[in-house]
Amino acid sequence: MDTASPRIVVLDGHTLNPGDLTWDALDALGDLTVHDRTPATQVAERAAGAEIVFTNKTLVPAEVIEALPELRYIGVLATGYNVVDTSAAAARNIPVTNIPGYGTESVAQMTFALLLELASQPALHNASVRDGDWSACPDFCYWKKPLVELHGLTLGLVGYGAIGQAVARLGRALGMKILVHTRTAREEVDTEFVDCETLFRESDAVSLHCPLTNENQGFVNAQLLSQMKPTAFLINTARGPLVNEAALAKALNEGQIAGAATDVLSVEPPPADNPLFGAKNIIITPHIGWATRAARERLMNIAADNLRAFLKGTPQNVVN
Repeated sequence: MDTASPRIVVLDGHTLNPGDLTWDALDALGDLTVHDRTPATQVAERAAGAEIVFTNKTLVPAEVIEALPELRYIGVLATGYNVVDTSAAAARNIPVTNIPGYGTESVAQMTFALLLELASQPALHNASVRDGDWSACPDFCYWKKPLVELHGLTLGLVGYGAIGQAVARLGRALGMKILVHTRTAREEVDTEFVDCETLFRESDAVSLHCPLTNENQGFVNAQLLSQMKPTAFLINTARGPLVNEAALAKALNEGQIAGAATDVLSVEPPPADNPLFGAKNIIITPHIGWATRAARERLMNIAADNLRAFLKGTPQNVVN
């Protein structure tokens, strides 16, 4: 980079840093401008003249890249980088970087928060107590739904990268048997690698931890859901489009499975008519598994490290 202080633009910084972090690490590397949010129609305008552009979920398509002659680097403030036309960037020798590994423990924690909510229902019973149900109860205790002990049950993991392995460790700590379906099966103590159908058929809880590809979009469909135990749970902290939402809503409403929990949906923010909003026995959270302060701070630091490496001529975490 031949510019001593390159112009840096962050297109959508609010979700990463709503005010509890600082931008000092990036600010030290150039002339920084941070926008909380950028409408699609204003991306080229706001990035005009920038050599460095960071985006989280704001799209950077080919036409925007072509409209920015000074652009030299695109940093994605996330692990997934499908928001950037990486081929168009590569055609201009513009590296696109991502942030791997920053949220492993936080997403694993969220996975088990959802599983424990399905199994033990603390939020449901807290609301019930506050509504006066316990005060009016003739017995010393009650429960509004069946409560499930996870010890001895089978946890099925689709995908076995860093997050899947972290979830497996938590499952083993609770005494669960671990089944895994992944493209790279191997020998591992206390883990059985199986095909997808076997995993869905034998698991008491299925948790998704695989990347989204053209091949697996909507792979959790009516047929696969029909093979699950009627007492089983489905959890998705990976990507919303992995699941056919209409099929899942139908399976829940007809009692084919006992419950589901998802931190992700096929469209985010979701339209009000998403079929899961009217489904029984489902917990939906607004894509917050990654959002602990610790994870976001790691993300910020890796983003600065990525840019620092690029400015030194040794780019890292390049995805194109």
